[in-house]
Amino acid sequence: MPRGEALKLARPEEGLDLIEISANANPPVVRLMSYDKFRYEEDKRLKKERLAQKGTAMKTVQISARAAENDLMVRVRQVEKFFAQGHPVEVTMRLRGREKRNKDWAMQKLLEFLKLLPMEYKKLNEPRFLGNGPAVQIAKK
Repeated sequence: MPRGEALKLARPEEGLDLIEISANANPPVVRLMSYDKFRYEEDKRLKKERLAQKGTAMKTVQISARAAENDLMVRVRQVEKFFAQGHPVEVTMRLRGREKRNKDWAMQKLLEFLKLLPMEYKKLNEPRFLGNGPAVQIAKK
């Protein structure tokens, strides 16, 4: 409908405003409703989107190259918990001092830890060496 007719329908004193929904459309799409209600629904929609984005945050599990088997099993249970919540996990190995020079040994220890995981997972990227040691990102299959 023409712009003039649409503006005649709007009655701000009764709470009916003309709200532009899609400015890029040809002709532009508008809606006749209360602006306060529109703003409330828009805020609600944006909040729901933000909460959905937070649900997939990357969780980090740090292990040590010299950790005992029981300590590694604690980390395995932690990874299982994160997978149950639907989070991808970054497993990082902390190396200290001269351990940083033996990259092959550290990478082997990281792969041994991954073999301890009982559930199926997929590697989001190949294991790589960061500042303090090797790291790999994994997610539940």
